[in-house]
Amino acid sequence: MKRYFQHIVLIICLLFAIPNFAQKKDVKGYRIDGDEIVFTFDKEDYKNATHDEYGVLKDFEDLDIENVVVSGNFNNWSRRSWKMKKIDECHYELRKNIEDFTDDFMWEFKFLINHTYWAEPNENITNTTPATNEFGGYYNSSNLKFYTAVPKENGNTTFHLKDFQDAKKVVLSGSFTRWDEEYLQMKPTEDGWEISLDLQPGAYQYKFIVDGNWMEDPDNKKKTLNEFGGYNSVVEVKKWVTFNLEGYPNAEEVILTGSFNNWNENSYQMQKSENGWKIQLYLAGGKHHYKYIIDGDWTIDPKNPVLEYDGRGNINCVKMVK
Repeated sequence: MKRYFQHIVLIICLLFAIPNFAQKKDVKGYRIDGDEIVFTFDKEDYKNATHDEYGVLKDFEDLDIENVVVSGNFNNWSRRSWKMKKIDECHYELRKNIEDFTDDFMWEFKFLINHTYWAEPNENITNTTPATNEFGGYYNSSNLKFYTAVPKENGNTTFHLKDFQDAKKVVLSGSFTRWDEEYLQMKPTEDGWEISLDLQPGAYQYKFIVDGNWMEDPDNKKKTLNEFGGYNSVVEVKKWVTFNLEGYPNAEEVILTGSFNNWNENSYQMQKSENGWKIQLYLAGGKHHYKYIIDGDWTIDPKNPVLEYDGRGNINCVKMVK
């Protein structure tokens, strides 16, 4: 976005919700439909709009809406590329796949009217937060929010808290929701509370909030010291990653080695395939360095152009897991 006032309207975020999980009734601006995020604009949810360049507030009833655009940091604050489809006189929609929003914990956006006016949500919408500039200063503008930690019945990461059956509300809070205290409300089970999420590979910190009281996960020994002198529990989300080495049909032994096994020369023996050699590893998110050892000779992956020096004169291949 450009110019001074655009910082006023920069931050709007919106909470994801998934069927079968509780959602606040007054959360606005979206719905989930299968694997798609459906941005939903309803004219009745807005009273005022702010002029992009001049900062002048205008009554929403005075706007003759010709088009509505979803503009945010996921599309470089484009004023035109994410144009919504008109459903009727008050409603517009735009569908995007959830996978388009998996590179960060939280995305920021706002609805733009006629490529000029930024819609300001009504005060009764709960998923709002004050807009700030790049220096942390507050403006007289509201925001919406959504997170990429998506609740899902068959998610890849399940959080379980035993006991506390008498608790009225248990919330999962963590780095994957920027420590939101309401969003991820857990469901009661026979022996406690549970929630499943779809998380991208990586290491995350979290805690449970039981009727307002924060606590670590008593069944998870992995934890880290936090800024308050206490501890946060840690969960590491991994995924299966395939390494393929093409060719070398006459090789007798091919070993995969890398930063993920401290460059061990024996632990990951690859299997012969139709096109060469392959192996699957269960790896955490982030950057991993690797090489192949072919009959004792260390070799880079000829099909991987991403290479880095290790500071000791060696060149290693790079595998990004996310």
